[in-house]
Parts: sequence; structure tokens; C-alpha cells
Amino acid sequence: MRALARAVSAIVSSKGANAKLLILLYHRVHPVADPLRPDDVDAVAFDWQMEVLARYFTPLALDNAMELLRQGKLPANAVCVTFDDGYADNVEVALPILQRWAVPATFFLTTGFFEHGCMWNDRVIELLRKVDTPKVSLLNLGLGEYEITSMDARLQMVNSVLRQLKHLPLAERDQQVQRLENTLNIDVSYSPMMQKEQVSVLLKAGMGVGAHTVNHPILAKISLDEARQEIESGKQQLEMLTEKEVTLFAYPNGAPGKDYGAEHVDLVKAAGFEAAFSTAWAAAQHTDDFMQMPRVGSWDNTRFRFYLRLVRNYRTGSAERVVANV
Repeated sequence: MRALARAVSAIVSSKGANAKLLILLYHRVHPVADPLRPDDVDAVAFDWQMEVLARYFTPLALDNAMELLRQGKLPANAVCVTFDDGYADNVEVALPILQRWAVPATFFLTTGFFEHGCMWNDRVIELLRKVDTPKVSLLNLGLGEYEITSMDARLQMVNSVLRQLKHLPLAERDQQVQRLENTLNIDVSYSPMMQKEQVSVLLKAGMGVGAHTVNHPILAKISLDEARQEIESGKQQLEMLTEKEVTLFAYPNGAPGKDYGAEHVDLVKAAGFEAAFSTAWAAAQHTDDFMQMPRVGSWDNTRFRFYLRLVRNYRTGSAERVVANV
């Protein structure tokens, strides 16, 4: 595979002004696979993915890569690794693997979860994981009715409930999650998020951190004043914690035109960030809006398929974005 991979990579991804950058997006790395979180990788898969990056690509720190992209000096096969949200397993499981393969990464952190440690979606997943009846009615919440005949059926229930709650206004969503807990009569004690001291572990290991708001709201679903507060406070809190300037930002959820708009790009720029990242799926290039840089997912169950997907992603066109105000 090695000779073929190097030959293919050299053809697909050039260096210099025409080079493209793949920015990979992760959330969690579980010690073992979790059937209710199939989009997350486990430690074994993450290890061979980082091996592929180290052997066949050019892993770069995100802030360095963005500067090289601006200057038209990006190396061939450039790739960056990013994590969103700030889960403790990023430090406990992912970090040793990143260090083993000398792959730098940037972690976009939500500061509001350092103390109480559980995002709404994780709370929902753990609630539905603990349901021990063969049939669940959530009709009183407008969330449907489900028969749990298998793990796949349980996963379908989880995905359905998350999808229905995801784009609700923040306060309404929190109320619905509390009602769900009351309806199921299940108490969830689950704290998967980083503690403040773990952020310093990342920095001491040479990793980067970026801002991801305070409470991870979908910006398009809250007022502009609330959005400004989330963006600016997240930056300020991280800077106080790390004692260094935070110049990178990731939009929560991150779909252009759906989860954030031009007005939010303006807020991010006004807050002093130098680059911001969406979840639009494309390779980044120097003609992109640096306040809306695209990222790509990181799935596949074999080394070669993972490698081929990355190679194909270098050939994607311009990233979807909102037209920001001038």
C-alpha cells in the first residue's frame, strides 16, 4: 500500500499556492466502540487513522496550516486534526495516540461544561440507553413511540429523538430534555466533558485550543445579543484559563445558512478571531473565506478505505458558505 499511496497522493495534492488542506473533524474517541454513537471512533480505529496520516500525509498544527495557506506555502498532502466540544476522552484516549504518531491537533472547547460536564445530547443518549422496557411512548412530548427490539432499534430511537430536539431554541430544548427524564423516570449521572485542568494537559503536550462558545447553542436559533455573548465569553473564558490569545473558532453544529448566518460570521470577526471553521464538507483552499473554513468527516473501517476517502476529499470543489457582510 505504501508505494501506491505515496504515488497517488503526489498526483492529487500539490504544494504551494494551489495546495488544498484537509481539516478532519472528530468529537470523541471511545476506549471501545459504542453502538449508540456509531459516528465516533474507538481507540483502535483512531490509532490506525493517525498512523495513516503520519505515514502518507503531512499533519500540521491548525494555526500553522492556516498561515501557510494564506501565504500560498502549504506542503503537499497537508492535513489537520480537530476535535469539537471538549470531551474528557480527547485527553484520556486520543491524546496518547496523537503523541504516538506525532500528529498535532486543535480542540474546540465549550467552556460552560467544564464544571457540570454533560451536553444535552449526551444526556438524551444515556437516558435512552437505560430504558429497560420493550416499548417506549414519548407521545406526551411529541417525540413519538418506539419498540426496542434490538440495538439497531434503540439507535433509531436515539437518532429520532436527537433529530427532533436538535434545532429547538436552547431553553425549550433543555426543558424537553428535563421532561424526557421525568417521563422515563430515569436519573442520569454522566459527566463525559473535560475538566479545566485537562486543558493544560493538552497545551503542555503541544496541542492547540480554540473556542466553541460557552453553551454550544445553534447560533441561528438564539438572538444576536445572545450569540455575541456566547462567542465573546467563550473566547474570554478560554483566554483566562490558558493565559494565551485564542484566535480560532468553530461554529456549533456548523452548517452554513442553517446553523449560522452572515450576521454570525460578522460577530466572530468582530470578536477578534483570525479563522473560523464550519462543518461544510470540502477541502480548504486559499480562496475560501477564512471565517468559514470547511472540514471533513473521518469515517471508514479499514486503513485503505480511510486513505482513499481522504485522497478523494482533496478533489472536492469550493466549500458551501454564507455570504458575509463586507
